[in-house]
Amino acid sequence: MILKIIWLSLFSLAVLFIITKLIGNKQISQLSVFDYIIGITMGNIAAEMATSITDSWVEPLTAMLVYGFVAFMMSIISLKSLKARKLLWGRSLIIYQNGKLFEKNLLKAKLDITEFLMMCRTGGYFNLADVGTAILEANGQLSFIPVAARRPATPADLSLFPKQEEVVVNIVLDGKVLDVNLKYIGKNRIWLTDILNSQGFDNVAQISLATCDGSGDVSVYQKMPKSQTKDLFE
Repeated sequence: MILKIIWLSLFSLAVLFIITKLIGNKQISQLSVFDYIIGITMGNIAAEMATSITDSWVEPLTAMLVYGFVAFMMSIISLKSLKARKLLWGRSLIIYQNGKLFEKNLLKAKLDITEFLMMCRTGGYFNLADVGTAILEANGQLSFIPVAARRPATPADLSLFPKQEEVVVNIVLDGKVLDVNLKYIGKNRIWLTDILNSQGFDNVAQISLATCDGSGDVSVYQKMPKSQTKDLFE
């Protein structure tokens, strides 16, 4: 009996994993209402399948596959159809713009002013006067356009043209050399050994992480066997 529960639990997890991969990876904040309902329902079905000791587990599995197929098809349809996308995801709402608070849109979003101000603060805006436009996205998050005169200065504002940054590549991870990444940046282990030796490391096992940026600069982070017991923020 116990072995059957273990086997069914692992099997249901595998099925959920495969279905999730087919549907696509999304963060919780990116789920539509439809995705959220499908996720909860499939989780309940998987739990039922895992504990179906006396009953057949084929019916719950079939239900999971049906829900997964429907979710997969709806994701494909929403990619191709704007109307379906609006139906499944909803619409973005302008909550605040140029000093005006749109109360009807607040009602549509089921938000009150206190909640709106809290979302502004969590977005980094403690003064509403710093906000030019606030848009409630379909996933429930607020997007902001700051007032031009109060936004942070950019290099273009200062007539500066810095070099474009490139991806920082991991070349050592958990004491292991990542040869594929070394090849990607056009380097080899001999080059890496010279770099590490110049920084005082004679064994790659001493390194927790080493990265190389677009300029060829290598940053090395040493493994620390001892834990930091002092509270630096007391």
